[in-house]
Amino acid sequence: MNESNDQEISPATEPKPSPFQVCHNKIQAIRSQIKKAVIGQDNVVDLALVSLLASGHLLIEGVPGLGKTLLVKSIAKAISGDFARIQFTPDLMPSDVTGHAFFDQNDSSFKIRKGPAFTNLLLADEINRAPAKTQASLLEVMQEQQITIEGTPHIIDKPFMVLATQNPLEQEGTYALPEAELDRFLLNATIEYPDASSEEAIVKMITEGHVGDSFATEQIEAVASTKDILAMQKVATKISVDDSLYSYAVRLVQASRQWPGIRAGAGPRATIALIRCAKALVLLRGGNFVTPDDIKQIATPVLRHRISLSAELEIEGVKVTNVIHDILEQVEAPRG
Repeated sequence: MNESNDQEISPATEPKPSPFQVCHNKIQAIRSQIKKAVIGQDNVVDLALVSLLASGHLLIEGVPGLGKTLLVKSIAKAISGDFARIQFTPDLMPSDVTGHAFFDQNDSSFKIRKGPAFTNLLLADEINRAPAKTQASLLEVMQEQQITIEGTPHIIDKPFMVLATQNPLEQEGTYALPEAELDRFLLNATIEYPDASSEEAIVKMITEGHVGDSFATEQIEAVASTKDILAMQKVATKISVDDSLYSYAVRLVQASRQWPGIRAGAGPRATIALIRCAKALVLLRGGNFVTPDDIKQIATPVLRHRISLSAELEIEGVKVTNVIHDILEQVEAPRG
């Protein structure tokens, strides 16, 4: 009796996920870990991840006690990155941020003591409490991702992101950030009070069976590495953007320079930020290409800190966000 000639049928193999899908799944895993500790601040969490994917920096405005430090610690732990915190004060010196050279008497040579800016995620807490000289110590590392000490540049590890905070309610003892520094922040986020249900969840998480608030980050697992973040940043740059959307971004930013009541509009960095952040937002949300709605959604945090209103509008109580909303309403968006 002849043996059967039937060939064994192999099971269908699952299609290999695209690099885009892999990155989207990874950033969503990071987001889920962060939300274990940071409750009721989904918008700020998303903007922080957009800044990270777009290789930019985030300025957070809000009153103390809303979880800004917790947010940075949570991101660092979820991506297996280094974290450092600097409390900005009027007597803080630039060398306290970047580091300095010192003479080692043991071997009679000068050595470099690196400052807290040599990290992956740097929390610059209450950055507007330090004078301009100290604030300026961050300009080089934010733009060029290197720190020069005694004439020698030192490259810092990547990814690198500054998350700076300032209290918008307190003006005494503060120094306004210069426009050159504000422009280096990719996004400006406002952190609000949590709603009642979120605040209840926060209180239960911190107080039930735990001393202090360290438990908030103990439950976060490392689900990515810094190399994963660098790979995701590259994937984000490859997301498709139609030429009409480049034009739309330019028209939005140029409108801010010509709008009645605006003393100073946004510069070209804002146009670049609109496209970079829209791409990062698409990767975070799982889309395939940038749409006009993506640019509209990211426009306020991109433009808020780059626009200065005239004294007349400020006296009338007009907010920058109101003006940005009017610009978005008036500047025609591309149609599909």
